[in-house]
Amino acid sequence: MNDEVEVDALYHHLLRAWDQRQAKDFAALFVEAGHVVGFDGSVMDSRAAIEAELTQIFGDHPTPPFIAKVRKTSFPAPGTALLSAVAGMVPPGRSELEPKLNAVQTLVAVKEDEQWRVALFQNTPAAFHGRPELAEQLTAELRAAAGEQSGKSESLEEG
Repeated sequence: MNDEVEVDALYHHLLRAWDQRQAKDFAALFVEAGHVVGFDGSVMDSRAAIEAELTQIFGDHPTPPFIAKVRKTSFPAPGTALLSAVAGMVPPGRSELEPKLNAVQTLVAVKEDEQWRVALFQNTPAAFHGRPELAEQLTAELRAAAGEQSGKSESLEEG
């Protein structure tokens, strides 16, 4: 497997751990001094802090799963990867994306002992203040990605 495929797989494993609400599995994908900036601006420093915070979040909130699309994976330095993605969520009890939950995601990975690990994961709200057309374009892009991932795009179409 080449590095780009491995880094993309790492990102999807991270999202799968979130979707399954598995704090320990999510945190295990990070380097020991890993760093997360959450959607609400909360910061988690260290694998242990990530696991502890997500355990609390998963226990207190019905977090929806991600629908995501990798836009670009690059390698700015040897052993370092930068992945840029967009993601959205379909809240529980709903059948379509909630545009207010759309995000731009950045993952920085480093290669440790021949294995890619997350050093930084940042999940930034895609608010596009004053530019509703960009929010609509992103929602359409994620709707199409959801259809590709599930083969059921009709359940995410606007009604």
